[in-house]
Amino acid sequence: MKTNAVRILDTLGISYELRSYAVDEEHLDAVTVAEKVGLPAEQVFKTLLARGDREGLCFAVIPGNMELDLKALAKVSGDRKVELVSLKEVQPLTGYVRGGVTAMGAKKDFPVYLDETAELWEVISVSAGVRGTQILLHPEAYGRATGARVGEIGRFPV
Repeated sequence: MKTNAVRILDTLGISYELRSYAVDEEHLDAVTVAEKVGLPAEQVFKTLLARGDREGLCFAVIPGNMELDLKALAKVSGDRKVELVSLKEVQPLTGYVRGGVTAMGAKKDFPVYLDETAELWEVISVSAGVRGTQILLHPEAYGRATGARVGEIGRFPV
């Protein structure tokens, strides 16, 4: 299935692999998706939408086994304070539903911040823009496709 994200990668000449999985509406979290696509959770990245007090909306892309460090994101984005956008706002702002959010091909090109652990992997997995399909690609290629800035924005849950 050609999603907007896949079309962008094709246009840029970026190589990738698509991996499909059965969607369970009750379990849309990245850890469950990782199990279904056969990768460790730290290699499957979830895309979150955040809002800063100075810079506005941005995507934060972090490993499935981590949570977003709001203070760290604020620091790298040039904001004093950042908060996650409410789930009800995500689809109107991005065009994507929970479990299918990706930074590629959203309604607007918001800045993208990628957790630095992505660079540890030869391949990372991100949503293709629909539930049930993941894109596997090199982190550098993902950065090229999204303009992502890399920083330490994820933390392990306490």
